[in-house]
Amino acid sequence: MSIPPLPDSSTSSATRPPSAAEPSPSSVSCSALAARLRAAGCVFAEEEAQLMISSAGTAAELAAMAERRAEGLPLEHVLGWAEFCGLRIAVEPGVFVPRRRTEFLVRQALDVTRPGSVVVDLCCGSGALGAALAAAVADVARAGPAHRESHGLVELHAADIDPAAVRCARRNVAAAHGRVHEGDLCAALPPELRGHIDVLLANVPYVPTDSMSLLPPEARDHEPRTALDGGPDGLDVLRRVAAQSRQWLAPGGHVLTETSEPQVAAATGVLERCGLSARTAHCEESGAAVVIGAKGTSGVQSGGRASEGSGR
Repeated sequence: MSIPPLPDSSTSSATRPPSAAEPSPSSVSCSALAARLRAAGCVFAEEEAQLMISSAGTAAELAAMAERRAEGLPLEHVLGWAEFCGLRIAVEPGVFVPRRRTEFLVRQALDVTRPGSVVVDLCCGSGALGAALAAAVADVARAGPAHRESHGLVELHAADIDPAAVRCARRNVAAAHGRVHEGDLCAALPPELRGHIDVLLANVPYVPTDSMSLLPPEARDHEPRTALDGGPDGLDVLRRVAAQSRQWLAPGGHVLTETSEPQVAAATGVLERCGLSARTAHCEESGAAVVIGAKGTSGVQSGGRASEGSGR
């Protein structure tokens, strides 16, 4: 659906002097923009209008953003960023948009991450998980009794098979001095990390192939299929990660992955069959489910279940 040009609420083109500067986005009526977004089917039109106005540099840029949004492009791709764990994560068209429910995975990872940990964000997409975990570890360290500088608190690596995702992730992990590698799962990682990874974030695709058609058009049409389609039962990529993880994890290291509630039992079994102990964590508010596998130091396996009553 096409959106008509947005009106300038301060002065019309008929009365504006020819030499006047390009009008700013703030001169555009938020209510007018919201009405046009709502007509295009945007449910949260008012919030989206405010975000666009605050992000656009000029009124012309704002009009172009509104047009792209009306054509179905995800809001985050229109803005060029997504909010995640309090960070503004850069995202580009064609790159998977980090979901707010995945913040629960980062909170679970923070519980098993210590200063000096080697952290890998596998299937990293924009690199949001690694960037957020590194920032959270730094925040905890700064709030502690013995203040530590954030530089070097974790050794962060990220990897993805998609060149566009790799480019995007490099922007997002730069503040944590992270390194991003291009390639297929652990094969992309430097060999010296083998057996030394303390925390492996694996937000792998887990949508069953037959369910891909049920996804919202924003995801189905504008995000890479490789970031969504997890194979016939949604667990194909997880099986590969689990099979590789024991070689790459340090003793006592953890792998964390998000899945859907119906897949929790099967995902737990995938990790256990690869020699990892497994437990699950659930966030009632967001509906997020995380499966956590641990590489033991004595071969003793244990499992469990944790829940969290709040989350975004």
